[in-house]
Parts: sequence; structure tokens; C-alpha cells
Amino acid sequence: MKSERIILGIDPGTNIMGYGLIHERNSGMKMINLGVIHLSKYSDQAIKLKKIFERTLELIDQYHPDELAIEAPFYGKNVQSMLKLGRAQGVAMASALYRDIPIFEYSPKKIKQAITGNGNASKEQVAAMLMGMLKISETPKHLDATDGLAAAVCHFLQRKPVANAKSYSGWSQFLKENPERVK
Repeated sequence: MKSERIILGIDPGTNIMGYGLIHERNSGMKMINLGVIHLSKYSDQAIKLKKIFERTLELIDQYHPDELAIEAPFYGKNVQSMLKLGRAQGVAMASALYRDIPIFEYSPKKIKQAITGNGNASKEQVAAMLMGMLKISETPKHLDATDGLAAAVCHFLQRKPVANAKSYSGWSQFLKENPERVK
């Protein structure tokens, strides 16, 4: 493993997408930036997906991350919501794949467990832990930002590949390992 890397974490969403970047040097980490991408002003789902792709590419081109850590969509009560989240996640992943950046996918429970020790922690608990870990002085207006940062920190905390983290080095590997996603 490299002794220095930049990790981009993303919490996909179709109204607000959270992101956070950390810089790892040796065994320490420092937050570079965190924020959200507001998408609720767009009513057309296709336009939202285009904006997610474009803004994720902008983040990649600005910060040059070595890896992308992304929260996997989870099944709730609403199938339509999960479908929209899955599309948002896929578009963000496509941005990373377009720039040949390896992708690591983590379940929401895994991210919460890594940050707080509790897989059922609230967004507020995750944010509070991150603020302490990374010496963040002000709570972001949208906790989606800390959720994106949490994905990056979760990935940092994984010292070796784990069973529920998937990595893809490019389009061909992704397609080869996920033929059911391309029809």
C-alpha cells in the first residue's frame, strides 16, 4: 500500500450528494475538503445524473484522488428511491472509472461501524465522531457532507481488502465482474 494517497468519499443522492476528501500520509489522515452537490433544483432525473457525473469529474480533476470510496444503496421501503440512489451511485462510479480510479464500495452499516463502532449510528453520531477524529471545528449544514467524508475515512481505516468492499480498476474489469448490470 502506498504511504500517501488521496481518498474521495461519496454519499450518493439525487437531491443532495455528499462528498469528502482525505489525505493519507503514512498512517495519519487529514481532511482536505467536504461538501455537498445540490441537485433538487433539477426536476429531470436525467439532468440530475448528468450533473452528478460532471461534478464528480470536477472533484476528481481538482483533487486527483487515488481511490474512490462510495456508499452502496440500501433497500428501504421504497423501491423507486433505491432505484434512483442506485443510478446516482452508478453515475458517480462511472466518473471514477472514466478517470481510471479504483472504486471501493461499502454498505451504510459498514461505514457507520467503522466510524462509530455502531452499525446503527445516526448521521449526527457519525458527524460528531468525524469532527473529533479530523479536528473539524464546524458542523456542516448538510450531514450528507459528513456521510461522504465517512465513506473516505471508512476506506482509510480498512488496512486490507474486506469481503464487502469491491474494487474495480477500470471499465473492463467492472463489466467483466458485473455482467448483470449491463443489458
